[in-house]
Amino acid sequence: MKHLLLITSFTTSVLLAHSVTAQDSPERRRRHYNAQARAYYRGPVRFTVGGGISYYNGDLGSSLSENFLGGSGSLGLLYLVRPHLVIGAEASYFQIGAKDQLPERGLAFRGRNASGVTFLRYELIKDESEFASPKRGAALVKPYLKAGAGLLLYNPKSYRGTTRADERTAFLSPERNDYPALAVVAPVGLGVVLRLSPKLNATVEGTYNFTTTDHLDDISQRANPSQNDGYGQVELKLEYAPWGR
Repeated sequence: MKHLLLITSFTTSVLLAHSVTAQDSPERRRRHYNAQARAYYRGPVRFTVGGGISYYNGDLGSSLSENFLGGSGSLGLLYLVRPHLVIGAEASYFQIGAKDQLPERGLAFRGRNASGVTFLRYELIKDESEFASPKRGAALVKPYLKAGAGLLLYNPKSYRGTTRADERTAFLSPERNDYPALAVVAPVGLGVVLRLSPKLNATVEGTYNFTTTDHLDDISQRANPSQNDGYGQVELKLEYAPWGR
């Protein structure tokens, strides 16, 4: 059921994007106007794919020396609502892990997780290519800020040790019996868009994700149950607009 919620959310976003694109064909393009009465067109839809690393911040620790950095991958879509402002949806799969910052406690964990989020992206530099009648060339580099909300499906396993888990690791009994469990996640981040062509962009993005759970590491009652866990992702992404103009 929890997997179905994530899949349904992302599928709905894709179908909505397709509907918007169909109505934004050359024969039906509608002009919109900003506060300075400059005309712009919404869209196009851009599909994104990304990959990078993920890290953990929680009861066991927050420094890189305690982290077992994991891989991170994402698929998503973007849609320009107005100049500077982009709305998006993204599904991610990532792995995190860490060893204990307290040697006497000696705990560690591995977590395999998936998320589905929607977000707003605010571009800090004006891009003339987003207007109907540009006054100069397109911006080649655009920094941006990002914030959103969504759902996180997390599945941790804790153990005693100081190294990454492998096939010989003996995992501890879980603190709760409903893994994989569902939580709310709120990503905030920043990035830079690099324009490669009218249809293709590359981005470098760093995001920190706040969550509503203290069980991202399956260690709560044995540590600090009053403070929720979080995680970060750093990814390189490509954005492609098949119907770009």
